[in-house]
Amino acid sequence: MKKIKNSFEQFSIASHLIKWTLLVIPVSLFVGSMVALFLWLLDKVTNIRYQNGWLLFLLPLAGVFIYFLYKLIGKNSEAGNNLIMDEIHEPGGGIPTRMAPLVLITTIITHLFGGSAGREGTAVQIGGSLANLLGKWFKLDNGDIKIILMTGIAAGFGAVFGTPLTGAIFALEVLAIGRIKYDALMPCLMASVFADIVCSAWGIHHTHYHIELTQTIISSISFIHIDFILLFKVIIAGVAFGLTGYLFSETTHTIKNYSNKWIKIKWLIPFIGGAIIIALTYSLGTRDYLGLGVTNPTANGVSIVSCFHIGGANSFSWLWKLLFTAITLGMGFKGGEVTPLFFIGAALGNTIAILTGAPVDLMAGLGFIAVFAGATNTPIACTLMGVELFGGEYILYYAVACFTAYYFSGHSGIYNSQRLAVSKTVVSDFDEEITLKTVRDRRIKKMKEWIKK
Repeated sequence: MKKIKNSFEQFSIASHLIKWTLLVIPVSLFVGSMVALFLWLLDKVTNIRYQNGWLLFLLPLAGVFIYFLYKLIGKNSEAGNNLIMDEIHEPGGGIPTRMAPLVLITTIITHLFGGSAGREGTAVQIGGSLANLLGKWFKLDNGDIKIILMTGIAAGFGAVFGTPLTGAIFALEVLAIGRIKYDALMPCLMASVFADIVCSAWGIHHTHYHIELTQTIISSISFIHIDFILLFKVIIAGVAFGLTGYLFSETTHTIKNYSNKWIKIKWLIPFIGGAIIIALTYSLGTRDYLGLGVTNPTANGVSIVSCFHIGGANSFSWLWKLLFTAITLGMGFKGGEVTPLFFIGAALGNTIAILTGAPVDLMAGLGFIAVFAGATNTPIACTLMGVELFGGEYILYYAVACFTAYYFSGHSGIYNSQRLAVSKTVVSDFDEEITLKTVRDRRIKKMKEWIKK
């Protein structure tokens, strides 16, 4: 029997998959259930905030509470998604189990009082923290710890958005720019699918988006099924989406760095951040840019859903959401970046559609996924997200928008610990496997030297 097993590699492959199926099931049960609890709580506190507008005035105090909570019991949980990425690249430091409940509680607090944040970061941290705990229980070696952490990312992402295929590819693609390693391919897919099933089994429902073009995409040449004029508009939009992803990343990092540099009393950072959010809200005369922004209780309010319709966003809605979120996350509040990126992209797509005469729903959908692709450097995952959320009929346009945005976002991103495996340019002075933080520090240093000259 042993001789037969050694003669056919399929036996060892089957053994490997059975092993990871058994490991992934508890990961999926834990993560899917925790994400379901998180989404349920998020929906509850969002409705409470809608009904009690005065809660916004407590946002500065909520920020101070979050600061002291992490300072007292957070350990190294403050690093969030970046800690998980570092642990995958170089196992050994460990991820504290307290990260999962801490980020869940603090994200709920952020949303209850009106902070502009998302949910992906929270789900990924829940997934990574719980997966690391299970890895310790199962006494896995460093190689297997890497894989189980990736399954935690996949499970969290797939469950929180209801996009299991995207969750699997995102976990593989997000670690390093330009490289996907397939050693965790099947475990990540299984984890993402199972976690989504578990989350749904708890009665959690995800928002549905639709692209229903009012015009038919046709070509004057019978054997070409592409509207080249529309394709050109999508390419131009892709450039804008990529630059917006870059702007969001750089703005968030800059606010975080300078607030820590200039404000010496650290608990004042979230307090001032909360006060700025309140001031901006009343200066603009709208609460459209608070919270998740998926829907809006106000009939004419701007939200992700409204951006898929003509008149669903103002010309600068995308910029205001970008600023609100960069301040919220850059000054110490908790939550993810991805749902705000969806809002920013959909609103920008709505504006571009009006300016270019392109279909509003299609362009909003492209912005939804492409700004995310640019900010996270995950064009393949985001293209698949378009298919899972909007259907596969316009997959070519999804790919063009996401790939273009990926290139034009440059060597930047929302995750500082993301590694650079393959440069986006043919000629590059970047070393392989350096982090985006190092890339950004070098870019800033060169810019300062250029200004001095």
